Amino acid sequence: MRPTARILVVEDDVAIRQTLAEVLADEGFEVACAANGAEALAHLTRSATPSLILLDLTMPVMDGWTFRSAQREDPRLAQIPTVVVSANHAADRSAVDHLGADAFLSKPFDLDSLMDTIHRLC
Repeated sequence: MRPTARILVVEDDVAIRQTLAEVLADEGFEVACAANGAEALAHLTRSATPSLILLDLTMPVMDGWTFRSAQREDPRLAQIPTVVVSANHAADRSAVDHLGADAFLSKPFDLDSLMDTIHRLC
């Protein structure tokens, strides 16, 4: 039996964060959430390493760009697959390339595409 994949959702919009957490939990994933990059980094230092990170780019306190930079500098965190989820449509391919993200989904995104991406990367 496969162990349960853990997903860290980093999203400042409360409604999106809660909806993603509920959908992922219903799909059998263990879910943790952070409202910004700083919360996500704090979570990563005190909790088990997630199987995947869903990362919004535009957030207060610490945005996704800064979080991803810090993540990539930490050898323990750098290899965690990261999916950028952003409403910034102009950032799509350049965001994935610049951030070294494993995938990019534009908001609003299709849940089937999200689940396909998560299953592929987990």
